[in-house]
Amino acid sequence: MIGPLRDWYNRHFTDPQVVILALLLIFGTAIVVLAGRLLAPLLASVILAYVLEGAVQKLQRLNMPRLPAVILVFVVFLALFVVTLLGLFPLLSQQIVQLVRELPGVVAQGQNLLLQLPERYPQFVSEEQVREMMGAIRTEATLLGQRVVSLSLASAMHLVTFFVYLIIVPLMVFFLLKDKDAILHWITSFLPRDRGLASEVWAEVNVKIASYVRGKFVEILIVWAVTFVTFTLFGLNYAMLLSVMVGVSVIIPYIGAAVVTIPVALVAYFQWGLSAEFAWVLIAYAIIQFLDGNVLVPLLFSEVVNLHPVAIIAAVIVFGGLWGLWGVFFAIPLATLIQAVIRSWPRYREVPVEESKRV
Repeated sequence: MIGPLRDWYNRHFTDPQVVILALLLIFGTAIVVLAGRLLAPLLASVILAYVLEGAVQKLQRLNMPRLPAVILVFVVFLALFVVTLLGLFPLLSQQIVQLVRELPGVVAQGQNLLLQLPERYPQFVSEEQVREMMGAIRTEATLLGQRVVSLSLASAMHLVTFFVYLIIVPLMVFFLLKDKDAILHWITSFLPRDRGLASEVWAEVNVKIASYVRGKFVEILIVWAVTFVTFTLFGLNYAMLLSVMVGVSVIIPYIGAAVVTIPVALVAYFQWGLSAEFAWVLIAYAIIQFLDGNVLVPLLFSEVVNLHPVAIIAAVIVFGGLWGLWGVFFAIPLATLIQAVIRSWPRYREVPVEESKRV
């Protein structure tokens, strides 16, 4: 057993380039796992800086110096951030409160529908099964109310931290953009000079992650805006809340769209029942999802992500389980990193036994 392990180690870890790459991956993973929550503001700032860096580079290609380009992009970002904070959040909170208030009536209506099932379909559903389902619904409704109360208390306790982050994150975004070259030079000064393999992997991953993050933000905004306009034209209740959910759902490939379909269908059903309006809303929602997956995604992410759907879903499950929402958002970039490491990892050809004897 020791012999094969020694041979495997000699084949893969005798190259200093490989050792440096492995140590960097272990060190980076340890930082995220052990200090991910503490570094959340920094991670958020890095993501936003990634998104805005593309606009800065476009202005630089138009012969604008970097500092004025950074200031212009940051001012536009700050204006949009303030408008979103003052306009979107109050509307979202209002619709959430309205939904919580109307939830008992929705639950009662759902119970009435369940009570009719044994009469209409006695061969499939019994009264005892309906009573068990109603008990489960009451229990879940009670737990949901308790979660909302505890969430409100927790939010109130962390309100000061939230406002501190509102100041810290934009400041860090500005300095990450302004002093990008100096920060990168400072970080690379701690790395070994002989890091060709690590630099090769980073060059590939950096381009793909930057393109992915920027494309994902654009996709979220487009899907959210189109969905909001569509739901508003149909007069669907909670149009803003549902459209935001649909927009955010694109973070989770394949799974997100399927999950968000449930609240959209439920709200439409309890508003109109099995009517033409209900059918048209679901058809419009299906068209939006179809255009997103077959038109928008190929336009935004062509040549950026070349992963099999099974690998994408596995990455979402694994990294989402490890790091929650951050892991879900970065599941595809992290899977791309692993793919780049595997592709760039040195491969050693096994020498046949006959050739080794000849030598």
